[in-house]
Order: sequence, then structure tokens, then C-alpha cells
Amino acid sequence: MSLSGSVSPSWSIVGGRVLGAEGFAARDLVVAGGVIAEGGAGARGLDASGLLVMPGIVDVHGDAFERQVMPRPGVSFDLVTALLDTDRQLVANGITTAFHGVTWSWEPGLRGAENARALLQAIADLGERLAADTRFHLRHETFNLAGEAEILEWIAGRRIGCLAFNDHTTGMVVKRQTPAKLAKMVERTGLLTEDFMALFDNVAAHAGEVPASVARLAAAARAAGIAMLSHDDMSPKMRAEFRDMGVTIAEFPIDVATAEEAAAAGEAIVFGAPNVVRGGSHTGCPSAAEMVGRGLCTILASDYYYPALAAAPFRLARDGVASLEAAWALVSTNPAAVMGLTDRGSLAPGRRGDVVLIDPAEADGVPRVVATLAAGRLVHLADGARLL
Repeated sequence: MSLSGSVSPSWSIVGGRVLGAEGFAARDLVVAGGVIAEGGAGARGLDASGLLVMPGIVDVHGDAFERQVMPRPGVSFDLVTALLDTDRQLVANGITTAFHGVTWSWEPGLRGAENARALLQAIADLGERLAADTRFHLRHETFNLAGEAEILEWIAGRRIGCLAFNDHTTGMVVKRQTPAKLAKMVERTGLLTEDFMALFDNVAAHAGEVPASVARLAAAARAAGIAMLSHDDMSPKMRAEFRDMGVTIAEFPIDVATAEEAAAAGEAIVFGAPNVVRGGSHTGCPSAAEMVGRGLCTILASDYYYPALAAAPFRLARDGVASLEAAWALVSTNPAAVMGLTDRGSLAPGRRGDVVLIDPAEADGVPRVVATLAAGRLVHLADGARLL
């Protein structure tokens, strides 16, 4: 759906149970001028009978769009087609704000410099053609020393929504002994194995320059007021070191002790919603549901699977880990606040009109997103009979 130049109509969402500061309540919700209204009535109506009316989902880290860019190794599609298709997936899953996790590594191919630059520009160019508020989450591979100068320019121009520090290069020392994992990395670069390994050895030889580069980038992002995340913190010591540089969001800490270190400092802690829905991590990391229950997870992200974000809060509530109200805050209120998006994350008057209507589907345990409004525009409707 193209939103460019369109005017947001006013809506009355009637008959549903609306999530507010005091929990769920049976009441109507009005969206006018793109924001939640104090009262009155909208020009158009949506029947929310039997549905839950929730704030739109804010996804701080999702990279499932890579499957639209490269659905098979070596098979790529143009970025406009890929991003528009991804956008439809987002709003159909209740995601109204999305930070696309774009990895810029020293590798060529899907995670190389050319693709990162092209995605940054494509997101900017598409603008309001994208129904979800789509932002660029730069996942900086710390050994990508050649990219530092350009990233500093992006930071100065505030072209990125957030900056994450990733080190998958050090782990390559282990992966090169694991043929399956190595083959996956080589496959997405399009290089021959021997060429890939020669490139890796050259990059790894500059390990001593990485800490200073990270410090310079962190200082620039801190000065620009750009949120920063450290990805896969390996220890409490590593988390503390990133904290000292102003990197205050712990994304997928590798163990409980590291998550506890972040929690003790009052920092945001991100785990994956797929981890919750699947009942555990596929990589042997901490159980996200357990972390929520222990107060060691404040945000859930889609990671590699968009549908998990709407489903995870219902799974947490069904398993008695958290109330649905508290669980939904993990995908709406909390991520909005941490990313500095104070205009969304709740259905309070004056907030951005990001609204999701959900059928809790208690019989099979799989909630269904029936309708999504983004900034007051109806961008997804799965049941036309709901229009009044």
C-alpha cells in the first residue's frame, strides 16, 4: 500500500478490549490526525468485537528481510522489491516500527559494504511508501576497520537509527574448524573457500586496531544521541567495558551472569522473540522466557522471524511467566522508550496512532493480527467484515 501523500482518516475502534495504563478495559478507541484522540468519534469504524486492541509493535532488531534480498545463496532481488515485500510482512504481524538490522562486515556479498550502502539509501528513498516506520539498525562488524570513516559520516548525519557492535570475526577461529558453519558464511559471500580464508586471515591480523576503532565510533554515536547496543556480550567484563563507552543496551547476552551485570546497572536487555515461541534458544544461549521471568529481559526482538513478536507475549502469558500486559510491554512500551521514541509505545492520548487488533485465538494458542494502523492509517486488514 502506498501511503505517499495520503491523509490519515479518523477511526473509531469499537467493541474491543483496549490495553491502557491500568490494563485491559472494554471501551472504544479513537484515532484522528494520526494520533490517539482524547475522545469524540471517527469518520470510519472498525469492529473490534472479541479482539484485543494493543499498541503497535516496535522491533529493535530484525534481519529476516535478508531472505527477501537473497532467498537462496547467490540469488538476489532488487532492494525495492525486497523491502516492499518485507514491509507487508511487518504490518501483517503488527509491527509498526522496524529497525532493520543491516550487517556491514568486511565480507563481500550480502553483508558487505555495497549492500549496506544500498539498503541505507533504499530505506530513505522509499520513505512513506513503507507502511511501517522503517529505520536503519547498523550492525557494525568491529573488524570492519575500512568502514569506520564512512560510518562516522553516517553518524554525524544521523542517517542511522541505532548502532550495534558485533564481533563475529573472533568466533571464526572456532567456525573454521566447523565445516558446516564455515560453509554458510562462505556461501553468502560468493567467494571460493580458499579466497574467503585468505581474506579472513588478513582481517584477523589487524585485531589490535579494533578496540580504538570501537571507542571512536562509540564516542561519535554518544555525542549524536544515537542508541547503541552490544551484540552477544560474552562476559560481565565485556558488558562493563561497553557500558563505559556509553553502550547501554545489552543485545543477546551470552549467559545469565552477563545479563545480571546489565540488569544491576539498570540497562535494557534484548532477547529474541523466536526463542520464546520455540521454547528455547537454537544456539544454546539462555532461555528468553526464563530471562523474562527472572527480570533479565526488558525487550523482545524479532531477530530472524517477524511473526514471533506478536506471538511471544501470548506464549509468556499462557505459560504463566508474565501477565499479557507486562509481556506486551516487552514489544511495545519498553523498546519505544529505549530507542528514544517517546511518541509511541502506548495508546495514551496524543501518542502516534500505531494500533494492532489481535484475535487471541485461545483455542489453538496462535494469536492472529486482524488489523494494523500505522500513524492512523489502516495498513493491514485481514477481515473486511470488520469495516463499519
